[in-house]
Amino acid sequence: MKDLEFTQKRALSRAEAADQLEALAAAIRRGGQAELELGPGKLTVRIPDELHTEIEVELDGDEIELEVEMSWRTGAPE
Repeated sequence: MKDLEFTQKRALSRAEAADQLEALAAAIRRGGQAELELGPGKLTVRIPDELHTEIEVELDGDEIELEVEMSWRTGAPE
């Protein structure tokens, strides 16, 4: 069982999507404690110096899906 899971799906303009990605990139660049706006509220997460990333692109007929996944451990570094 997961401690927390949040999914947000909505239509955005290209500019809105870019704004959302830029805000996330700025939070990652700063590191430390980052506040992420998620729908009606905010989530504060600790972003470490090293992240694990995965980029996936799928083409299915006339639809392209691009997924960017980032993960890191929440405990003390090993």
